[in-house]
Amino acid sequence: MNAIQPLALTSKRMVEASPKPAVVLLSGGLDSATVAAIAASEGFAVHALSFDYGQRHRWELQAAERVAASLKVAAHRVARIDLRVFGGSALTSDIAVPKGRSSTDMGVGIPVTYVPARNTIFLSFALAWAEVLGSQDVFIGVNALDYSGYPDCRPEFIAAYETLANLATKAGVEGRQKLKIHAPLIQLTKAQIIQRGLALGVDYSLTSSCYDPDEHGVPCGQCDSCLLRQKGFRDNGLEDPLRARSASGAA
Repeated sequence: MNAIQPLALTSKRMVEASPKPAVVLLSGGLDSATVAAIAASEGFAVHALSFDYGQRHRWELQAAERVAASLKVAAHRVARIDLRVFGGSALTSDIAVPKGRSSTDMGVGIPVTYVPARNTIFLSFALAWAEVLGSQDVFIGVNALDYSGYPDCRPEFIAAYETLANLATKAGVEGRQKLKIHAPLIQLTKAQIIQRGLALGVDYSLTSSCYDPDEHGVPCGQCDSCLLRQKGFRDNGLEDPLRARSASGAA
């Protein structure tokens, strides 16, 4: 017959067994879905954070909702800010989204789809929620290899922001906890990201990557994001499940 454990000891073990909260930036795209799955696989209680920031591709918010549901996240919140008041990007103003660019073209300069200071702003919101949750961990799906030249996707940016976060927070100043910005995809190709996600059971048919989808959310297939996504699946010898889903007329 097993001895009855003292209540205090039982409660302590329950607390120790509780997963640590992590804030995960979830756009609804391929990369962020993979990062959310990675955070969950590492034992974190995923608190997904999406943004309705006036982007022309707001279909991604429906994708984020689908991904969050499929991963059974602990919480999913959408922060509403309007970056259209500044413009300066094809995603937040009336500037044409580039189409049909080669990989060479994508590797030169910063494209007009770059949203000024977007990741800095998003990480600030994530940092605020992490403080409220008592979390030491923020996950972001930036990538420095197969990406469109955005300056806020580089390792130097992530390292600098982590330093800032630990200077700017009450927990950091009091030395109670050290906040970590996790960027597990930063040195992976798009093909490697897809491999990682598939191994974790990510359903990429739920995601949305296109910068310029039609009124039904069907991807254009020609913007930088679409082309990089297609290349990632092609390099794995796979068809993008989102294309098959769109062709079937599924919502």
